[in-house]
Parts: sequence; C-alpha cells; structure tokens
Amino acid sequence: MAERIASPGVFARENDLSQITEGPIEAGAAIIGPAVKGPVEEPTIVTSYSDYKSKFGSTFLVDNVSHTYFTSIAAYNYFQQGGDTLLVTRVVTGSFASANSTQIPNGGVNGSINTGTDALLNSITQQPSASGGSSGVKTDITSSQHGNALSASITLTNGAANVSTITITSSSISTFAVGDTLTFQSQSLGASDTGGNDLIITLQQNDLLTTSSFVLKTISKGANQNSDIDSGSVVEKTGGILPLGSEENLRWEISSVNQSTGLFNLLVRRGNDARDSKTILETWNNLSLDPFSDTYIKKVIGDQYKSVIGEAGDKYLQINGFYSNKSRYVYVDSVTNETPNYLNAAGERSSEAFTSSLPLVSSGAFNDATGNLFEGSNNKFYDKIVSPNNIQGIPADAYTQSLNLLANTDLYRYNIIAFPGINTQLGGISATVITTAITNAEERGDHLVIFDTSNYGQTSAATVAARTDAYNSSYAATYWPWGQVVDPDSGQRVFVPASTAVIGAYAFNDSLGETWTAPAGVNRGVLTNVIRTEKTVTKAERDTLYDARVNPLATFPGTGVVVFGQRTLQKASSALDRINVRRLLISLKDQIGNIGKTLVFENNTTATRNSFVSQATAYLESVQQRQGLYAFKVVMDNTNNTPDVIDRNQLVGQVFVQPAKTAEFVILDFTLLPTGAEFPS
Repeated sequence: MAERIASPGVFARENDLSQITEGPIEAGAAIIGPAVKGPVEEPTIVTSYSDYKSKFGSTFLVDNVSHTYFTSIAAYNYFQQGGDTLLVTRVVTGSFASANSTQIPNGGVNGSINTGTDALLNSITQQPSASGGSSGVKTDITSSQHGNALSASITLTNGAANVSTITITSSSISTFAVGDTLTFQSQSLGASDTGGNDLIITLQQNDLLTTSSFVLKTISKGANQNSDIDSGSVVEKTGGILPLGSEENLRWEISSVNQSTGLFNLLVRRGNDARDSKTILETWNNLSLDPFSDTYIKKVIGDQYKSVIGEAGDKYLQINGFYSNKSRYVYVDSVTNETPNYLNAAGERSSEAFTSSLPLVSSGAFNDATGNLFEGSNNKFYDKIVSPNNIQGIPADAYTQSLNLLANTDLYRYNIIAFPGINTQLGGISATVITTAITNAEERGDHLVIFDTSNYGQTSAATVAARTDAYNSSYAATYWPWGQVVDPDSGQRVFVPASTAVIGAYAFNDSLGETWTAPAGVNRGVLTNVIRTEKTVTKAERDTLYDARVNPLATFPGTGVVVFGQRTLQKASSALDRINVRRLLISLKDQIGNIGKTLVFENNTTATRNSFVSQATAYLESVQQRQGLYAFKVVMDNTNNTPDVIDRNQLVGQVFVQPAKTAEFVILDFTLLPTGAEFPS
C-alpha cells in the first residue's frame, strides 16, 4: 500500500535493491581446464591462489603419485605475477553430481525402527542375567511406521549360534524417541534358562529412521565430494573421523538448537577433521526454518544452483532457486517441514508441533555424489600428453561447451583466455577447440586467445613454426617451447606448456604498466616461475619462430626465461600484428563503447554529440599521456550525422587513433673517429 502523506513530518523510506540482477562477471583472464573439485562448466571468479584451491582443489593421486592439473599451475603463475581476478571454468568427462548431506535428524521421530544390520547393536541388555543366557546380542529388526505399534522380531545369538528367536509386540508403544527404554520379557534365552528374562532395549540415534530436517548439497561436484561410504548411517572411525573424509570434501554439524526461538547453528567442516580437532570452514548462526523470517536458512545460506541450457553455439547457465548463495561450499536443496511464523506477536511459539521440525544437535557427512576425475586409461599428464583423447584424463571435446558458455559478452568479460593442455599438434577436436576460441574472440572483439602449438619433446623450431599456417587472426597469439616449473602444491618439478606460464607475464604487465604495453622483454616478460625451457632456443631459431608469428621463450644468463616476442597471428603486415596494439584497440573499444551506451535512446542533437566528443576526448587524452597513442581525433557532428542518418535513428561517431609502436629492434651504430675529430652534433 502506498504511504499517505497528510501532515508535516520526516518520512524515512526503505528501498530493497538486494535482488537486482548482478552485472557481468569481470576478470583479468579466463582459464578453461580440469580441476580436482568445484562447480562443473560454471565460470567462477577466484581472487587469489588460496581462493582457487578452496574452490577447485590442488593435487590428486594417480597410481599413488601426486599430480596437479595445468589449470592449477596456470592459476598459480597468474596470481604469483600480479593477477587479481581469474575466471575459471572446470571441464569434466561424463556426468557429475553434487553430494547430499546425510540425514539431519529433527526433534521428532517421524520414521520407523532402523532395519540396518547395525541397528540396536549392543543396545540390548539382559536383565536379570541367567545361567546359559546369551552374551553377545545382535538384532534383526523389522517394524511398522511411526505412530503404530512396535512389532519386531529379535534374534538372540550366543557366539556364532542362534540361541533363541523371539517376537515382541507391544500395542502400548506409539512414539519412539532417542533414549527411550523399552522392556519386554522373553520366553527363553537358552536350554539351561527355563525362566523368563526381561530384555531392555535402549534406543540410540541410529536406531531410528527420522525425517531429515533439511537437505544440503555441495556446490562442488564429483565422487570425491563423498565423505561417507553410502547413504545409510554415518559410521565414524576412531576419533570421529569419517571413512572417506578428505581435504577436498565436507561434513556438517548442528552445534546448538534453541526451541524457544526456533533458531539453530550450522557448521560446515572439512571432511578430514576429527571430533576433537575440528576444521570449521563456515559458521552459520541463528538459522531458522521459518520462511517469513530473515534468518530462514534458504535466505541466509542460499538455494541456487545452475544448469546448462540451450543448443550448441547458444549455451547459457540457467539459475534455479530463489536465493543467491552466500556459502562457498553448500546450498540448501530442500526444507522438509517449514515453521512459518514460529513465534507469534507475543514472542511465543505459534505451535508446539514446530519443535519437532527443528534439527537435533548432531553431525554427519555427505554422499551420493557421482563423477570421476578422469576416464580410466585416459590419464596422461604433463609431458606424457600425446593424444587428443587423454589431455589430463579429459577428452578435448569437453572444452567446447565451456567455450560456448564464455562466448556470452553480456555475462562474462575477460582480457585473455587460455586452455593449457590443448594444442595444434594434437589435431582433431583440439584444433576445433582452438578455432572455436579464436572465432569467439573475433566475434566478441574484447580479448586475446593464448594457445600452444606443440606437445612436449618437439625439437625443431621449423616444425613448430609450420603449425601456425592455418591461423590468421589478430585476436590470438602462441608461444613456445614448454617450460619446467615447480608444482606449487606437490613440490615436484614438471614440464608445462608455454601458455601455463605466459599468462603470468600478462598479469605482471598489466599490474606494472598498461594493456597497451608489450607483455614481453626483460622489463615485463620475465617468467619468474620457469626454471628452464625444454629447449634453449637459439637466435636463428627465434628468427624462424618470429617470422611464423610464434613468440619464443628465450633464455638469457643472469635474467632467466623471458617472453621474447609479441606477435599476434595476423598474417598481414599492419599495426594489429602486434599484441600491444591489438590490446590497445580492445581497451579503447571497451571504454569508448561504454560512453556510447549512455547515448542509446537519447535525442540526436548537437548537445548529445558534444557530450560524447567531450567524454571520449578526455579518455583518449589520458591514454596519450600514458604513452598509448601518438595522436587521435574524435568526430561526431553534422558531417557524419547527416539528415538521412538521423532519419534512420542512427548516431554516428568516428574515432581516429595513431597507436604507439614498440621498439622491437634496437639498432646501435658505433663509429670510430680519429683523435681530435669533432663529434657530430
């Protein structure tokens, strides 16, 4: 209802803008590749390498040997050399699913007696003890649902032999609760026991099948998100350690519950912690199951997940759920029984029955996730990659859908994109991936594609140079040879393709200078994390590579490994065959294009045109002062906005620029003069 203002006063109003659609995800660079964990085919921002490891993991074992994906090493190099934001898209093979929380029991018992083999184990005692009675007791129980009479058969065992099977029926028991003691009298426990004995059954938590208060799902997907063996009862090892708990997966804990307020606390813990040594990843206090409360668990933690929708070439992520995710690890899949308006106006419980919906103080694990890190035999890594079907255990066609998602300019913005592991020598789908990436870059016009040409072990610069013949674009660049680095997580020395390290040079360049300065040379192109290259490229080989538009990684004593080229893959000789000029144009189009967006639907008048010229000129002057341009001119007047242009509802502007060129060839003439000769002026 609109507020009626009738008398003088101060009126304070609230405008809830929290549900406004988010803007595009922006990052300095984008990487596509496999990862140990994390969301699948969902471009995700990371802001540091520790953030990357938290979301996407680090090492994994293959034949008991620690490995790290190129994705991780590239992310490390990028942040190590000054990068600030990275857009990571995880590719997988086959189907992947999230893990579900094991049962989070509520305050009421809404199920049946547990029929599992561990049900009531060691929870039955024999009173009084009788000669010849059973010592070890195991049960095999079937029962009716909650609210009905308990009807169960119990098999008593003495060692390995069955001593007696009795049937218990009690119509007086209609509710079950943890800690209840149920007493029945048996007819016989053994041949030497002729009298009746009381059996006391004390119900434990695992004895009861209760309805889960709510269900959590992991944001990360894959079978390694399972911290419990199956969907049955969680069986902890000594010290409260989960059977499948690891650094990469999770466990949950309800740490406190207040029935008076309907509030409870939830902890998200690391999967491999212990009962007395907890590693708490997130703490969510004062949650509720009341959908009308600001503390409603879905509102606080979030309930959204994404699914890929659309046909090839027109893919996008559809958001499911209503509340954006605040947790980095889980989202709320469902709430079994909500407690609407848990407290009434007087601050009292609206219904006593609501207390049975609240979770109990308890802890548990996650299970039911599916998806393996790599296909069976397709597990070649590092320098062993030789086929397009075994790129770190992921087939090359897995990259295509991620490229289609990242083609959306409205949702994702980045300056460079790389996919270490894919190269032209692999051929087949790998070549298609590279072509698709370049096509996307040309259509978007806002980023550069960094890719590799060769597998490890290539020794001929001429052979490497020949692999660029099929490509002709100013929106792509390639580098060679491979480099040796220290794996940041396993500590071992491994060889990686050039793109894995080169994106670090781009990060360093952009943190130190501008996008229109060359990410190359001893000032901005030193690859500090590269120990050596697989082959020391000679001056003659550098010439061969540069003529073929391949940027060499050169090794200089006292300096190390240096990016020693900045050619794009454009064949025609023009300013755009250099990376710094292409990136300058990308930057200009982006900034001045944003100014142009403010003119859409404005009247095509002199004032509108002058406003554009003024803003564009101010920006271009700043670029000129920062050595990006020699000269420029902006035109938007009646010379290019003639009456027929205006009648077509068009507003035309022209921007002329003279880009600054880099000094790639420094020529120094040394002239010997006789004694007493004058130096030239």
